[in-house]
Amino acid sequence: MSKKIYLDYQATTPVDPKILEKMIPYFTENFGNPHSNNHQFGRSANSAVEDARENVANLINAEPSEIIFTSGATESNNLAIKSIARYHLEKDCQIITCKTEHKCVLESCHELETNGFKVTYLDVDEDGLINLEELENLLKQKKALVSIMHANNEIGVLQPIKEIGELCKKYNSIFHSDVAQSIGTQTIDVSDMNIDALSISAHKIYGPKGIGALFISNSIKNTLRPLMSGGGQEMGLRSGTQSPALCVGLGEACKDISINRDKYVQHFKELKSALLSGLITSKFEFNINGSVEKRIPNNLNIAIAGKVSEQLFNFMPHIALSSGSACTSGTIERSHVLTSMKLPDHRIDGSFRISFGRSTIKNEIKTLIKSIQDNV
Repeated sequence: MSKKIYLDYQATTPVDPKILEKMIPYFTENFGNPHSNNHQFGRSANSAVEDARENVANLINAEPSEIIFTSGATESNNLAIKSIARYHLEKDCQIITCKTEHKCVLESCHELETNGFKVTYLDVDEDGLINLEELENLLKQKKALVSIMHANNEIGVLQPIKEIGELCKKYNSIFHSDVAQSIGTQTIDVSDMNIDALSISAHKIYGPKGIGALFISNSIKNTLRPLMSGGGQEMGLRSGTQSPALCVGLGEACKDISINRDKYVQHFKELKSALLSGLITSKFEFNINGSVEKRIPNNLNIAIAGKVSEQLFNFMPHIALSSGSACTSGTIERSHVLTSMKLPDHRIDGSFRISFGRSTIKNEIKTLIKSIQDNV
């Protein structure tokens, strides 16, 4: 049997062994409740949580008091969108998002629509990018909550979030961005980019599953309300006992990116160059979905002419790839991202995502290309 090759790192990453080593003590000997501040066990756990909060804040140039720990980007997106819309903005405000957003953002917006909010879903062009002029025309009309992800989870295309932030600031609107897919390779500065709220997930950046963070600017934080009732942890916005081990995992993952991002990006660029070279010299016809230049370096979404991706996967069971978002792969429907780009059905059906990891090597890329050649 062929050696198994994992090329689905945008779906999830393994926990880095160095990060796991830092986490383990908080499952065992340092097991205190971080909210029990009347003894050393609790204070020690709380100290670890606060150190992790600082590591997250440092990565995005925020204040630790602006970081709320959550269960992941889905919860962060829900909390940001629903709480900002319901409690910070006026009832007649508008919500602006994009048709290619992650389903948790789209479903949050759909729920707000049923509550009477006006939501506009921006189109994207053939590269997967929004039209900034269209966004500005909407912002001229009335104050808005704008939620646009940085890197798309399927096609890896990078939206111009700095320019979006500038427009939101110009028109006195609120800007939220899901950066779960970009934080590992892109420099994020919430101040420079005029971002008011931002969502992160640990398991996309070699941290553990079940933990994420929501940055909420201090300028709006005190106007918000939680989605869940409880003991008022996380500055009153996210009740429930935090896991120090998981918080440490996210914090260490962010700290690692702060130190080693350039090294990881260079590795990904070399892998993508090898992949593109191999595809160009291959004997099969393919198309790249989304902008070639404006995308994260560890992603390529391609379509093989005349092939259905799921059928192709059946002939390559030793290689892990994705035909769409991991959160929707259980449903029988064409990718809403590729559909929004107005690609023909046959091209959507032949499309799949290749995403590299830190341990991916060029020989694995060569094996992928040969496997496709053998089965096309």
